[in-house]
Amino acid sequence: MPPILPTSRRSLLLQGAGVVIASSLPLGGRDARAQAVALRPTPSQTEGPFYPVALPADRDADLLRNGRAVYTPRQVAWVGGTVTDTQGRPLAGGVVEIWQCDEAGHYHHPGDGDRADAAFQGFGQVTLARDGRFRFRTLRPAPYTGRTPHIHVKVKLGGRELLTTQFYVQGDPGNARDALWRRLDAEAQAALTRPFVPGPDGFSADYAVVVRT
Repeated sequence: MPPILPTSRRSLLLQGAGVVIASSLPLGGRDARAQAVALRPTPSQTEGPFYPVALPADRDADLLRNGRAVYTPRQVAWVGGTVTDTQGRPLAGGVVEIWQCDEAGHYHHPGDGDRADAAFQGFGQVTLARDGRFRFRTLRPAPYTGRTPHIHVKVKLGGRELLTTQFYVQGDPGNARDALWRRLDAEAQAALTRPFVPGPDGFSADYAVVVRT
C-alpha cells in the first residue's frame, strides 16, 4: 500500500497544486518507504501584450484607488493566496504583481489605446511576508473580445522573474471558449482556476502558487 500523505500535503493536492515524486529510497527497512515529495510548480502562461511599459506611481494592493480617484466596479473582489517554493516553504520577500482590464475590457497600455478608466489602478504589487501570503483589492475579472475573464500574475524574487501566469474564474462560461485556458491540462486548469465566492465586502478568491527558486 502506498504511504499516506500528511494532511497538509493532501490539502495542497485538493487546491490543485499537485505533486510529483522527486526521489525514492531503496526498498527495505522503515526508511525505505519514505519518499521525497515536491509540489508541482504552478503552470506558466503568456505575459500578454499589456504588461505596463513603465510601472505606475500608484501600484499598491488596492487597484480600486488610483491616486485620489476611486473606481467603483459592479463587482469588487479580494484576490489572494500563498506563494511557496516546491518544498512548501513560503517565498518570504518575493514580489507578486497583478494587472488586468477594467470592467469595460480596457487596459492602461498604449497597445490598447490607454482606454482604461483613469480611476482604475489596473496594476498592483505586494511584497510577501514571512508566511508567503498576498492579497489584492480589485474587481472580479472582466471579459473582453476573444478572452475569458482573467488576471495576469508575475512572481519575482531578488530581481528574477520566477513565474508569469494567469488566474481564472471557476465556472465562467467563457473558459471553455478560451484558447489559453483550453490549452491547459485538467491539473493545470485546477491550479489556475478558483471560485469567486460572494461575501459582505465583495467576492473573494484564493490561489496556491508554487514556484521554482
